[in-house]
Amino acid sequence: MKPLIATLSLLFATAAAAEDALAPISGYAFMEPSTRELQDDDFLNPAFFLIDRGLTLWDQPAPNTGLSCRSCHQTIEDDMRGVAARYPHYDVGQSRLMNLEMKINSEIVEKLGSTPLAYGSEDLLAFTALIGLQSRQMPMSVDVTDETKDWLVRGQEIFETKRGQLNLSCEDCHQNHWGEKLRGDTISQGQINAFPIFRLTWGEAGSRHRMFTWCMESIRSEPYAPGSDEYLALEFFLAVRGNGLPMEAPGVRR
Repeated sequence: MKPLIATLSLLFATAAAAEDALAPISGYAFMEPSTRELQDDDFLNPAFFLIDRGLTLWDQPAPNTGLSCRSCHQTIEDDMRGVAARYPHYDVGQSRLMNLEMKINSEIVEKLGSTPLAYGSEDLLAFTALIGLQSRQMPMSVDVTDETKDWLVRGQEIFETKRGQLNLSCEDCHQNHWGEKLRGDTISQGQINAFPIFRLTWGEAGSRHRMFTWCMESIRSEPYAPGSDEYLALEFFLAVRGNGLPMEAPGVRR
């Protein structure tokens, strides 16, 4: 019986390890203690300047209409609670998949009668950080529907496609080798639950799409444009892949 028991134990252990390998793990788990301390303390977190800017923008009247975000939404803590955790999301009114940045800009144009913010701009980052904060510690909960399933397939295709002079894919690092070392750093799963982040390497804050560009340039591949359908599809796939992870925005990463 002992060989059978040993074999069953090995099978159960292997199955448990495989299940753990597929479970989403936040990049926070792979950070140095000093970087975690920066994110954990709102007074030290360098991304929190975005929150201050976002609060100013929330109350700022648009030049053409005199309306502000508060004119419709009143208390941000209530009206925006859980919103960021659901994006990217299929927008019925726009008849398309939209991420949080796209939704913010559509509201600025249609409700405030103002000009959309540039992708990656400090003001758009401020809005996403402020709205993201209202979902802090709530689980990512991005739905796959009939309208978005093709986006998911496209995003997975981009995630798995080898590219660039180094002939690497997102999957090679963040699916097949996460937890291993690369030049002294631990490779994460590439989860996106903390964005927008203040990245110490950049010395400033950045969006999910900026991170995608940085990764593609690192493997010497031609990046897509921020806000492009390609990046939106990749963002959607990664959000679904990370469903259940607690939101950490605004985050800090090395």
